[in-house]
Amino acid sequence: KNGGESDCSQLVAVEPAETSACYPELKPVQSINAHPSNCICIKFDPMGKYFATGSADALVSLWDVDELVCVRCFSRLDWPVRTLSFSHDGKMLASASEDHFIDIAEVETGDKLWEVQCESPTFTVAWHPKRPLLAFACDDKDGKYDSSREAGTVKLFGLPNDS
Repeated sequence: KNGGESDCSQLVAVEPAETSACYPELKPVQSINAHPSNCICIKFDPMGKYFATGSADALVSLWDVDELVCVRCFSRLDWPVRTLSFSHDGKMLASASEDHFIDIAEVETGDKLWEVQCESPTFTVAWHPKRPLLAFACDDKDGKYDSSREAGTVKLFGLPNDS
């Protein structure tokens, strides 16, 4: 601290999703118009270079943390983006929605790497912290499971026999 002022070189995201704040006080310092509709989810990549936002407009936007500019948009989903996750090395971004697939994109190019098919909408995705292994959970009440109870299954993508 300098003369009662804090060093705002470290920014973190707070609600709403497009606002940055100064740590440790967490006072809002900047707001970004990230999407034309509500931002539903936001994640920082593990390298600290980017953050991604998922929105009700079905778009995922990738933002440069230092410049606070959108560098890329991913538009392969048709429904509002529910969940996002960066891989452990920051090279892949998984996004999912009520679409019956998970989009896995290469962060630097935006190219589609995989489309993981699902039988129902996906609620959450999370990459393993040290390996290219994606865990995800879907709305399993419909389909092949007993719909009279909550299913609660977790699925994995990235095991040696996955393609």
